[in-house]
Amino acid sequence: MSSDHAAPSGSLAEAVAAEVARQLAPVQAEFKKQIAEVRERTVGHQCAIIIFSGDLDKALAGFVLATGAAAAGMEVSMFFTFWGLSVLKKPGAQAGKKNLKESIYKMLTPSSSLELGTSQINFFGLGSAMLRSMMKEKNIASLEELMDVARDLGVKMMACTMSMDAMGVTREELLDGLEYGGVAAYMADASQSRVTLFI
Repeated sequence: MSSDHAAPSGSLAEAVAAEVARQLAPVQAEFKKQIAEVRERTVGHQCAIIIFSGDLDKALAGFVLATGAAAAGMEVSMFFTFWGLSVLKKPGAQAGKKNLKESIYKMLTPSSSLELGTSQINFFGLGSAMLRSMMKEKNIASLEELMDVARDLGVKMMACTMSMDAMGVTREELLDGLEYGGVAAYMADASQSRVTLFI
């Protein structure tokens, strides 16, 4: 007899649960939609850095900030545009076929991070050589070492494709493991970032 009473009870419980779920479904859907909208407007724990300069000291500052932010647990993206592309050039890379203007640009810009000058007191490369020497004497990481650390920490490095086109820089001239994108790609990162920097 007790088993005869258990079946209706179970059916009733299932019916009640189904009705509650039916009535709550629109409320849950609206709640999820509102949460998604809030998340879209809320900045994350991210840092977006534009490297516009091709100066050694400014590139160093950019990578010090990037590695520091990444070590602190932030998701970091670096966007290299115009002169900043020189920081990403691969030493000894073959340039491929270029027109006259692109060839002149190549001759007038550093061929890799190793040839970057300083923004002040460069004096035909003397300032850069002195800065690198003083940093080595004081056991301060070089730009190239900081770049390796940044990769190990998962820092995203993106080359600006519009600047590459404008200046005649090809992917073959740049370091391996980079990402490529334009303004939209940078803005997607920047819009979600708590910290944005222009160097």
